[in-house]
Amino acid sequence: MAANLVMYEEEFHRINAVCDRLTKDANAKVVFLVDRNGQLISAAGHTQNVDTTSLASLTAGNVAAMSGMAKLIGENEFPQQFLKGTTYSLCLTLIGGRVVLVVIYDNRTSEGLVRLRLQKASADLQHVFDALAQRATVPGAGSPFAEISDSDIDNLFSE
Repeated sequence: MAANLVMYEEEFHRINAVCDRLTKDANAKVVFLVDRNGQLISAAGHTQNVDTTSLASLTAGNVAAMSGMAKLIGENEFPQQFLKGTTYSLCLTLIGGRVVLVVIYDNRTSEGLVRLRLQKASADLQHVFDALAQRATVPGAGSPFAEISDSDIDNLFSE
């Protein structure tokens, strides 16, 4: 996420709702959203036994490494990665180059179902982050003083 992008409560709730819905719809164990710096934005599902902070950091490192590999072979990026394990599998999906959506699932679901449900979730998250980026272009957006006018300041300091 860009440094000047401010997360508002409304968008945060929308992001959490998308992650919750994806967890249910894809029959995933855990879904989380992390920025490219490794900061956890949202987590849904059975997160109590998962070190989401470490996973978020490792996700960012993996995406950076894979991005470097992509550039070496002439690709811009690998927007989606599937990592298959014996018990659990992971899918990492870049959303607008800003954030990474991670789905952890087991053999109760299929890669096909995860791919299908990711399409809708990715589009929904892209809309949220586009709205945040648009909001950031408004003068004073993100500032705690954005709602204070010059006349409010004059009234505050006048006698």
